Amino acid sequence: MQLQKRLAEEKKTRFRRNCGESKFIGLMFVLPWLIGFVCFKAGPLVMSMVLSFTKYNVISSPRWIGFTNYENMFSDPDFWTAANVNIQYVLMTVSLRLSFALFIAYVLTSNVRFIGLFRSMYYIPSLMGGNVAIAILWRYLFLKDGLINSILGIFGVSPIAFFSGDFSSLAIISLLHVWQFGATMVIFLAALKGVPKSLSEAALVDGAKRSRIFFSITLPYISPVIFFNLMTNMVTAFQEFNSAFMVTNGGPGKATTLMSLLIYNNAFKFLKMGYSSALSVILFLAIVTVTLILFATSRRWVNYQD
Repeated sequence: MQLQKRLAEEKKTRFRRNCGESKFIGLMFVLPWLIGFVCFKAGPLVMSMVLSFTKYNVISSPRWIGFTNYENMFSDPDFWTAANVNIQYVLMTVSLRLSFALFIAYVLTSNVRFIGLFRSMYYIPSLMGGNVAIAILWRYLFLKDGLINSILGIFGVSPIAFFSGDFSSLAIISLLHVWQFGATMVIFLAALKGVPKSLSEAALVDGAKRSRIFFSITLPYISPVIFFNLMTNMVTAFQEFNSAFMVTNGGPGKATTLMSLLIYNNAFKFLKMGYSSALSVILFLAIVTVTLILFATSRRWVNYQD
């Protein structure tokens, strides 16, 4: 009996030691991510929330002013202009990007020659689309003496001042974001490949048309993937900065001044760190609110397969 007890105690001790070693090894693997999260995500987020209640210009120490930054923000016409532009930008880019990505993915599900080459060609823009050099190149494409106007000139069309109009300027930076639909397309392509062919074949036997099959079978089946792409693209669009800064610099006037650009201008041009932190907090809360609304409404149209 004593020998059995001793063996049982030794097993427990060995088990606890192994568990402790496993936890330590697991912690070592997770530690780099935790350090990065605290330093570059959680830390700046908490710091921004604290600074949003202060008057801080980098030169002098922060001074606590309570909700003054938020009061000034809601009475600032630039804030409402940027919020309106941001909403238009998100609606335009997310809807077009998802539509193009789903359409191209559906086309690429067909078995034709060089299909792998076509998939690679459509994916390449997503690898370079966020590059600053591409944003500069995009700007030069739409200048009065740019490539687009040069092509139009061949057909006798007078040069168009794309960057002089509010809507045309916003459309140009939106197209730059839409052009980067490669990653979204690949996810849609994988989802479409997972739709059972037996469902569409059965519908064809019953006399259903291709369009009816797509809207009644394919779309509901891949609705979780549509929801995922909608969420990720929406969050990315709300935080867009490069295109507005590099292509139009917020112009003409403030027609393309997105919230991220307004935050940048207040922080680094006017040195209003407290006010820009308040803008960042409001942008964060707006993204969280929209995310929660999408999750709440997803129960009505997202169909998860058992």
